[in-house]
Amino acid sequence: MSVWARFKRFVKSVFGGAISSLEDPRLILEQNIRELNDQVPKMNENIATVKANVMLLQKEMRRNEQELTDLTSKVKAAIQGGRDDIAQQYAIRLEKTRDQLERSKEQLTYASAAYDKALQVKKAFMREKERKIQEAKDALRAHERAKWQSKVADALEQFEVAGLDQTHDEMLNRVYEQTAKNEARMEMALDSIDTDSMQIEEDAESLRASELVKQFKLEMGLGEPAAATKAEQRLELPEQEADQGEKTIGRERTQTE
Repeated sequence: MSVWARFKRFVKSVFGGAISSLEDPRLILEQNIRELNDQVPKMNENIATVKANVMLLQKEMRRNEQELTDLTSKVKAAIQGGRDDIAQQYAIRLEKTRDQLERSKEQLTYASAAYDKALQVKKAFMREKERKIQEAKDALRAHERAKWQSKVADALEQFEVAGLDQTHDEMLNRVYEQTAKNEARMEMALDSIDTDSMQIEEDAESLRASELVKQFKLEMGLGEPAAATKAEQRLELPEQEADQGEKTIGRERTQTE
């Protein structure tokens, strides 16, 4: 191996690694997408040039055909008029026009084939462009997902390294334990309350309120006096017994006197 070849290999080994380390795949793919899109207007311009050449040749052919028709008519008219000299001049021009028409046809054939080929090339290029752009976009989306996954992995690693998992679980256990204690205290407080007495008091209060409403109705003349309740009867019995006792004592005193 020559010294020059060894030197080139050395330069590639040094600078090639440095360039690779500086390249950002994401930026390069984005640049590739822009370059592919930028090639479309240039290709359209080239195709337009080929199409213009075809159109010019078509016009030239039509002009040659028209001129060929006119010269043929003039040659025939000169012959009929007995002017062979003029007919010869028109015949020379007719021959040149016929040759020019053949060349135009040949050029048009090649130009039309070039135009069709250009359209096929553009179609293939557009299909390949879309494929490459789609691949680049997929790679860029994968790159973004990888970046997000890397951040999640870093966060999880920080949890483990900083002991956040252990602290988190410990705090959860403390909260659950405190909640259980408070619930137990609430149950004990409810058990210590005499709910039966409270219910009896509520029932008595309800009965008293009902009696008050009945009394108001009697005073307002909205209801008829009802039979005495058992409680009222129990209250009236001692009074009746007392009245009978007083009457008995009065009769005994009268008899004695």
